[in-house]
Amino acid sequence: MSEIQIAHEPRDPLMIAEEWMKAGKDVAVATVVETWGSAPRPVGSHLVIDSDGLFEGSVSGGCVEGAVVAEAAEVIADGKPRMLEFGVADETAWRVGLSCGGRIKVYVERLG
Repeated sequence: MSEIQIAHEPRDPLMIAEEWMKAGKDVAVATVVETWGSAPRPVGSHLVIDSDGLFEGSVSGGCVEGAVVAEAAEVIADGKPRMLEFGVADETAWRVGLSCGGRIKVYVERLG
C-alpha cells in the first residue's frame, strides 16, 4: 500500500504571534505594506519573529527574510518600529535576493 500524504493548511502567522505572546515571548511582526514590479509576496503578507529568532510566515523569501529577522531583533530590543525597503535600485537588493526587478516595503513593529 502507498502512503497517503495529508496536506496541512499553512497557519496564520498572526495566530502564531498571539500564541507566542500568550507563552510570554517578545514578538515582532513584519508586514509587506507596498510592492512595485515583481514582488514575491503581496501587500498584507506577514512574518512574525520572536526574541529567540524563531519566525513563521513570509514577506519575500530568500535572504530578504534573513535581513527582516535581523531588523526585527532590534525592534524587539528597543521597541522602535522600522520601515524597511528592498529593491533592485538598492545595492542591498543584490545581497538579499530582490534582483528580479521588484521593490517591497516592509513595516516591522513590536507587538504587545
